[in-house]
Amino acid sequence: MGPSEGALAPARVIIAYGQLAASMALVGANVAVAKLLAEALPIALVAFLRCGLAVLVLLPLVAWRDGLVRVPPVVRRALFWQAVFGTAIYNAGLLAGLRLTSALEGGLVLASLPAVVALGSFLWLREALSPRQWLAAGLAGVGMAALTLARLGGLGGGGSGLGNLLVFVGVCGEAAYVLLARRVAGAVPVLTAALWMQAFSVLVLLPFAMPGIGAVAALADPWLLGLLVFHSLTNSVLCLLLWYAGLRRVQAGVAGVFTLFLPASAALVAVVFLGEAFGAVHGLGFGLMLGSVLLATWPGRYRSRA
Repeated sequence: MGPSEGALAPARVIIAYGQLAASMALVGANVAVAKLLAEALPIALVAFLRCGLAVLVLLPLVAWRDGLVRVPPVVRRALFWQAVFGTAIYNAGLLAGLRLTSALEGGLVLASLPAVVALGSFLWLREALSPRQWLAAGLAGVGMAALTLARLGGLGGGGSGLGNLLVFVGVCGEAAYVLLARRVAGAVPVLTAALWMQAFSVLVLLPFAMPGIGAVAALADPWLLGLLVFHSLTNSVLCLLLWYAGLRRVQAGVAGVFTLFLPASAALVAVVFLGEAFGAVHGLGFGLMLGSVLLATWPGRYRSRA
């Protein structure tokens, strides 16, 4: 590495940090967007249209960057199940839950994802968990319990215990997607894998979306159409590209810390743009969830990929 390249390394790492933070912030902002879409359109139709738009965008990107890549049958099967869990179940749980609960509490529940992934890796992949990861899972559980008990006790406002539970079902679907991704990581280029998964998602969602297809007439409203396009391009395309671009310069363990931006962004958008109230119960849940994410993802040692 020459002197000029070495001088550029810190700048590249800072850019990577920005890419990772932007990716997670967009995921968090999409919690509020998904809530607005779920209130106006059938749940399956929202997910179907989101994935269909993503396919249209990814096709030329794959042709430009990857070309024709052979995808082995074992990888295709894994991508199909990723579509079932990471698209169908995740979106069904998230969108159905957001019809009942607030975007603020939905974002807090989504913050339990790193802990759920850690538990899934222990139970399914038989990976050993460190004491810190067990503590992270415990904090996430306490945070979920705090929100649930607050609902049962009539504290707070705008949320729903059932809605939070449905969002958590979505979290479990997304965790299964992440664990499946570990088994096929590196087998095919990222864009190619994303295109196949989105295409499988369209096929899986098609029979569920067709009964409500007449609701597409609502997209004549430019505001609603803009929300759908934003939801698709950011959640299914841009977030993915930003995340993997950041991972080129930052270790995965360090990158995980940036999942903190998910609940923070979801809370900010819900309070500022949707006018949802942030109370003491939310503050407690927010602190517990952030502590869980930090414990689950904070690296023991940092080394950049210069």
